Amino acid sequence: MVRAGLTAAKVTAAAADMADEGGLDNVTVSALARRLGVKDASLYSHVKNLRDLRVRIGLLGSEEMTDRIAAAVAGRAGKDALVAFADAYRQYALDHPGRYAATQMRFEPEEVAGSVGFRRSVELTYGMLRAYDLAEPDLTDAGRLLRSTFHGYIHLELGGGFGHSRDIGESWARSLDALHQVLENWPSRHDGSKNK
Repeated sequence: MVRAGLTAAKVTAAAADMADEGGLDNVTVSALARRLGVKDASLYSHVKNLRDLRVRIGLLGSEEMTDRIAAAVAGRAGKDALVAFADAYRQYALDHPGRYAATQMRFEPEEVAGSVGFRRSVELTYGMLRAYDLAEPDLTDAGRLLRSTFHGYIHLELGGGFGHSRDIGESWARSLDALHQVLENWPSRHDGSKNK
């Protein structure tokens, strides 16, 4: 029997809050059931299994994060857009570390097929990068550079990996200055052709 008022969206939101509070790895169906005051079996009316629950957290996080990024980059281009994009990305991850961790999982295509968040994330990234006059395959390469730089920095920051006394925010800002320079001076491909 399904508990009155319990929906897949409410289950996902509660699981996402758990992930933010204690880490994605600590989100289990049993722990979530205890938090919601129901039996484990009640949750299986709303989610298939633990993987499905974590995917739902990732999809929720993706939608929330892209909403923040879209609002931040609206009306901006070039370095202003890059900084707004990066700052919104980082702040979301710092505010919601569990949700953010879920967005970084490897997803099967069918798991994200209907996801607005992941598709919009790609659109926002490519839109911002087009101001640097990049075309494929350079758009994909630059997008991978940004994602790996943002994720690596955030992962180290969340894990307390920056022990130096230098302000972390100042280092972040300088990293964005460097990324802007790289994007403005994107190298020609190995075959000598331009990136256009």
